[in-house]
Amino acid sequence: MNPPPAITIDDIIDAARIIAPAAVRTPLLENHALNDRVGRRVLIKFEGVQRTGSFKFRGAYNRLARLDAQQRTAGVVAWSSGNHAQGVAAAAQLLAMPATIVMPADAPAIKLANTRALGAGIVTYDRHTESREEIATALAQDRGATLVPSFDDPFIIAGQGTAGLEILDQAAEAGVTPGQILVCCGGGGLTAGIATAVKARAPAIALYAVEPAGFDDTARSLASGIRESIAPDARSICDALMSPSPGAMTFPINQALLSGGLVVSDDQVRDAMRFAFAALKLVVEPGGAVALAAMLSDLAPPCDGATVIVLSGSNVDPAAYAAIIGGGAA
Repeated sequence: MNPPPAITIDDIIDAARIIAPAAVRTPLLENHALNDRVGRRVLIKFEGVQRTGSFKFRGAYNRLARLDAQQRTAGVVAWSSGNHAQGVAAAAQLLAMPATIVMPADAPAIKLANTRALGAGIVTYDRHTESREEIATALAQDRGATLVPSFDDPFIIAGQGTAGLEILDQAAEAGVTPGQILVCCGGGGLTAGIATAVKARAPAIALYAVEPAGFDDTARSLASGIRESIAPDARSICDALMSPSPGAMTFPINQALLSGGLVVSDDQVRDAMRFAFAALKLVVEPGGAVALAAMLSDLAPPCDGATVIVLSGSNVDPAAYAAIIGGGAA
């Protein structure tokens, strides 16, 4: 007998209540240039205008808002390549608690700077030789702080799932029936949260995880039925999606609810970022552009109804972004 899922639709509805005073209800956009380019109707859930520039604030605030007074005094410790870092730092600042974030030394400079500006302390590590989880766990134990995982936590997953509720509500307001939703996937928290919300209310909608090549551990795990890991030498420009394997909590949800996984190359991601800049007038970071890359590369399966793509964040290093928009590799 399978264990019950880590979260339910009721958890997501409660998360929406908790984050409502602080989070942004991000727009669901339609662009005719994109529709013409791909030959189908596409709606864009743009999380780049969320607080801190990515969806991560949703889960972080939902998690931190649940802490009691004693826990808030002790503070929180998290690990992140940048977006969860900023989400946790912003939530901690709003809720008046200390935060320390374990971040890779090669994280985009803008993500490091923004996290510091939000008042969090930063401990850096080498993402290729050190374990961020071990470092963060040791720090939390030493300080008596609460550990805030980037995806494998029920409150984090439920918070991210609020984006799924918004997609359904906004599509209905626009008189559009989605046939499928494409979601970027690293550890799987956003994907699992959105899938839980959507399948509870509109079970006919298909959901697909989208990952960068080399970090397609969820796609491979969905195919094999077990949690797969990335190769030690894997590299990608999608710094936000470089989790070593699907989450122990998120993968069972995604395995039960997703229709499959799609994989895009770094070059396809660069093309998508250029298209977002030129045609959509949106700044999108590499990891946030993978669902758009899948659409532009004709990887999304045919479906009845519109396709919704989630552009998950806009926190891209200015120099790297300028090089990509200018046609370079960055």
